Parts: sequence; structure tokens; C-alpha cells
Amino acid sequence: MTSPSARDRILDTAFGLFYARGIRAVGVDLIIAESGVAKATFYKHFPAKDELVLAYLDRVDGIWSGQLRAAAEAAGPDPADQLVGLFDALTSACRRESYRGCAFINAAAEAMPGTPVHDRTVAHKQSVLAWLRELTAAAGAIDPDGLARSLALLLDGGLADGALSADIEAAAAARRTAEVLVAATVPAA
Repeated sequence: MTSPSARDRILDTAFGLFYARGIRAVGVDLIIAESGVAKATFYKHFPAKDELVLAYLDRVDGIWSGQLRAAAEAAGPDPADQLVGLFDALTSACRRESYRGCAFINAAAEAMPGTPVHDRTVAHKQSVLAWLRELTAAAGAIDPDGLARSLALLLDGGLADGALSADIEAAAAARRTAEVLVAATVPAA
């Protein structure tokens, strides 16, 4: 088995530290020390901390978007069922011992609007909303845009409440609310 590259070690270290402590609270020197790379190696791969933060957010996006899509697909082929089933990813996320909420919401809270980091958080949320819009349209929702927006707000609220209250019931409540919203806005087949 090959060992991870220096870039991967840096990114793996940053991933854990940024999520656990916050982006501003974690300095480059700590990442260098924890990842076991030389300062020159760090800056070769990430000339600025923001570049590392963007790589971290890209990784989180891949993981979270994959989990959402997998949960939706596991609910079956019916888009209406997928709209509810995707909330199973929220349930899984909130059950993790080290769960600290949505990495994108956390990053947005720390980043100034108009910066590349803030723009990346917005792009992620827009991507999730666009995907939800595709599902709501495929499900035949009366108002696909409105349902997609409501489900996105419900998902973000569940992510936030799961961290704030540390209550895994938040995800179950969000899923039940999604069932009600979908049933009320998607005509029965």
C-alpha cells in the first residue's frame, strides 16, 4: 500500500482540523506540524491558506453531495420518494460523534462575502438547490422552485439544528417535514 502524497497529507490534516476547530482558528503552522511536511512543501502545494480552504471545501462537497445522492437513490426510482429519502443522509451525518454541522455554513460564517471562500460556499448551496429543483420537477411538483427552496431550507436547518442541539432527532423531524411538504405539493401518481 502506498503512503499518501504530501498534498493529500496536508489536505487530510486540514480537513480534520478545519471541521473540528473552524477555519480561522487553524493556522498554517499547525497544519504543517500535524501533517509532517516541511513549510516549503506546504507552500509548494498551497501557496495561500485560502487555496487549501477551497480544496477542503471541494472535498467536503464531493463527500456530502455523494451522500445526498446516494440516500436519494436508495429511496428508489420515484423522484418524490428520493426527495424524502435524501434526508437519510442528514440522519447519518447527525449521528457522527464528531458532528459539527454543515462545513459550508460554518465556512460561510467565517468568510467575508465576495471572497473566493464565501463564493465557494454559495456555489455549493446553489448546486444542491439546482439538484433539488431537478428532482422536484421530475416528481411533478406543483411549484418545483418553491418546493426545492423549501427542502433546501429544511436540509440546512436540520444540519444546523443537529449541531446546535446535538439531538439526532433533528434529522428525523426534518425528514418527517419533508414527507409532509412533498405529499402536499406533488400530485399523487
